[in-house]
Amino acid sequence: MQVPAKRRRGRLVLTGLATVLLAASTGPAAATSRQPDPLQQQVDTVHDAGAVGVLAEVTSPDRRDTARAGTAKVGTGRPMPRNGRFRIGSATKTFTATVVLQLVAEGRMSLEDTVEQWLPGVVRGNDNHGSRITVRQLLQHTSGIHDVLPEIPALNSAEGYRAERFRTYTPKELVRLAMNHRPNFPPGDGWSYSNTNYVLAAMIIHEVTGRSWAHEVNDRIIRPLGLKDTSTPGASPSIPGPHAHSYAAFGTHTGIDVTALNPSMAAGSGSIISTTHDLNRFYAALLGGRLLAPAQLDEMTTTTPAPELGVRYGLGLGELPLSCGGSYFGHPGELLGYHTWGGVTRDGTRTAVVYVTSDGGDDTQQAMSSLVDRELCRIRS
Repeated sequence: MQVPAKRRRGRLVLTGLATVLLAASTGPAAATSRQPDPLQQQVDTVHDAGAVGVLAEVTSPDRRDTARAGTAKVGTGRPMPRNGRFRIGSATKTFTATVVLQLVAEGRMSLEDTVEQWLPGVVRGNDNHGSRITVRQLLQHTSGIHDVLPEIPALNSAEGYRAERFRTYTPKELVRLAMNHRPNFPPGDGWSYSNTNYVLAAMIIHEVTGRSWAHEVNDRIIRPLGLKDTSTPGASPSIPGPHAHSYAAFGTHTGIDVTALNPSMAAGSGSIISTTHDLNRFYAALLGGRLLAPAQLDEMTTTTPAPELGVRYGLGLGELPLSCGGSYFGHPGELLGYHTWGGVTRDGTRTAVVYVTSDGGDDTQQAMSSLVDRELCRIRS
């Protein structure tokens, strides 16, 4: 099975653009042309960049548009499901940061609390020490802690995937793997994307509330917003409901089906399953002030330079410039073949989410982020 692809694990790139036309004749007497659909044009461009399947949805107060291209499974003509579920990868981090900030608003914890205070003895060894790292530094990726995902065989090669795709990891096990490495820099002295930060944040949520990260995300976000197609799968390797298959090439030119995956290695950092529609509703509610009090939303959207991503980063949320002026917030996501990028305007009124079901080609990520930029600008105009 050949799936053109190039893997960009953990670093989700941000920029791009789109083309393609559509016209129709209305009859022999007086032919008129239908205007091409800008969203469909851009989705077609993402697909042409090498993705197996693409689906996008954009919303504003008076419209909701979707477009799709490609197939739900290689070798079939089955179209992408219109509201198909997929692994949202690192977009999960925004959910986790939201729960932490809700707990801060309730006075149950502080962003300046140390990791050691809540998880004594967990972050230790090789010059790592939880007493020097704050919760804020976890959420903003300024802790210096090593990223654990490169340690996971199922995410790094076809052989590793086949051997360990059903393996279950515990959060403590993931942190221990990260502790085998020295910090990238002293806490607060740099910026480095690390999934381990959000594994630790999920563990802290458990300690503060006495209930699991998944339980809190469900009770505080998923159920109140009525995100019926969003779930925290735990160790389940399957995607419930309608979904397209995902494909990964692991740096080669041959993609394999990687839809089945135990996502326990990404609890808190990348394991949530959702849809474009549910993600748009989540982003609109978040920036619209329905999930966080103004003080906590200000904390989340106060950003610092994130050189690895070429953006600014707040607490579980990135800030990017719009080509038409101003900026928007969002978070890229990827977990083994499913790639997503979503964006929302500062006032929460306009959203755009796109995902693909393979690594795609060199220009796929660029075309995805361009779609979000162009749609947010088009809605605004």
